[in-house]
Amino acid sequence: MITLHHCMNARSFRPLWTLEEAAVPYELTMWPFPPRAFDKRYFEVNPLGTVPTLIDGDTKITESAASCQYIAARHSPGNLDVAVNEPEYGAYLNFLHQGEATLTFPQTLVLRYAHFEPPERRQPQVADDYAKWFLARLKPLGPRLAEREFLCAGRFTAADVSVGYALLLAETLRLQEQFPPEVAAYWQRLKARPAFARAKAAQLAAAEAQGITLRSPI
Repeated sequence: MITLHHCMNARSFRPLWTLEEAAVPYELTMWPFPPRAFDKRYFEVNPLGTVPTLIDGDTKITESAASCQYIAARHSPGNLDVAVNEPEYGAYLNFLHQGEATLTFPQTLVLRYAHFEPPERRQPQVADDYAKWFLARLKPLGPRLAEREFLCAGRFTAADVSVGYALLLAETLRLQEQFPPEVAAYWQRLKARPAFARAKAAQLAAAEAQGITLRSPI
């Protein structure tokens, strides 16, 4: 059985959501956020101190988009996965990794310089600049989503999970009012998915059962 090490609403929400979409049995181990600061035992699981850590037998994956790609390919081929011979395989890979590298990365700097640093080290201008960077990189999604329900291959895929998490984080940062209309509508479609609701409920239930303080990225 897959084990997922997870923090509330952190990047590890990506594989949690993907597991729910794929209907794959899993064990969810919750940690306070960030575990490298609040529970040093986590370094025994992942020397980087980051989440997720997904363990499937001898396989260990510590990147959130890679975890989604792994689950989709192993457990949901032709559904959450996009095969190499499908016309939009390239688009699938691009959006899958764009969700993390292009859309989540700038938001981590907003988190750091607006929320995580001590008050005397916070830099509102830096946080504002990176929020604008994120929103600028979100704009090209608008025309694409005006013509389709999901990002690629005519169906919901792991690429939607990856980009969807970036939108979840943006909502946490109260940036959702600046989404292009097509992206805002897309985000509402993603949040309405039963698997998204199950993933949100699963992390709450697991945190309560394991006595984990409900810390999230903000």
